Amino acid sequence: MNLLGLVLSYVFVFLIMGISTILQKKNILGDEGARKFIHIGVSNWWILAMIFFTSQDSLWYAMVPPMTFIGLNYLSYRQNIFKAMERGGQGHLGTVYFPISLLILVIVFFGFIKQPYIGGLGILILGYGDGFAAVIGKKFGKHQLLFGKSLEGSIAMFIASLSVSMVLLSMEGVTGWLMISLVIALIATFIELFTPKGLDNLSVPLLTTLAYYLLFII
Repeated sequence: MNLLGLVLSYVFVFLIMGISTILQKKNILGDEGARKFIHIGVSNWWILAMIFFTSQDSLWYAMVPPMTFIGLNYLSYRQNIFKAMERGGQGHLGTVYFPISLLILVIVFFGFIKQPYIGGLGILILGYGDGFAAVIGKKFGKHQLLFGKSLEGSIAMFIASLSVSMVLLSMEGVTGWLMISLVIALIATFIELFTPKGLDNLSVPLLTTLAYYLLFII
């Protein structure tokens, strides 16, 4: 299962990137749309990891894809290799911060705490919440808040974060999942709002996960 999961991890991520590039070249997606397609799509890798990396030694296999993409994304940031990932054709460190967050959460929740769904909460909120916040904010944002973010984008962040939390926590059978989902969605929305662009790829998954763990696990 570990080796199969590792192979499927690379197939999955490069498939997402390939589809995004094709859609961008066909002018179906713009630069920002292509970036967020990858952003949202790749966050679902965590679900694949939860399915395949389940044995005692799975941590070492689960760490390999994030470590790989820290290196590849940094190379792309420097050399603009994966144009669909970079904002406006320019390198952006947010693409490097994403796999760093993945790696940290993999180590903690596959290795030490061994409750992968908790790390999945942060990553999937980052993927869907931040992803839709950027898309909706760019297209419909008229009421500016902080760091170039809009009220409309923040509402999209809240709705997407709430949806992710409700689905994940209810599937895990967490008691009081609806109220917990509301709290976590609010926390994630404020974290995203008060974080400068790019850095939210670190702050949203790590701080959201930490908040959930401190408030509802400990």
